[in-house]
Amino acid sequence: MIWLLLLVPYAALLWVPFYNHRLPDLFGFPFFYLYQLAFVPITALLTYIVYRRVRHDR
Repeated sequence: MIWLLLLVPYAALLWVPFYNHRLPDLFGFPFFYLYQLAFVPITALLTYIVYRRVRHDR
């Protein structure tokens, strides 16, 4: 069941109309890029959590 955490970034980035906006921007970067860049560490963290949990269950 822990594997479902890996679907979070996939689903969040697959639904483009949700984050396809120019505003708000930060340091000249539109929200579109900020949203995608935010999911890099989020995806890494979720992958680590799933890895540790699956490895611990063995």
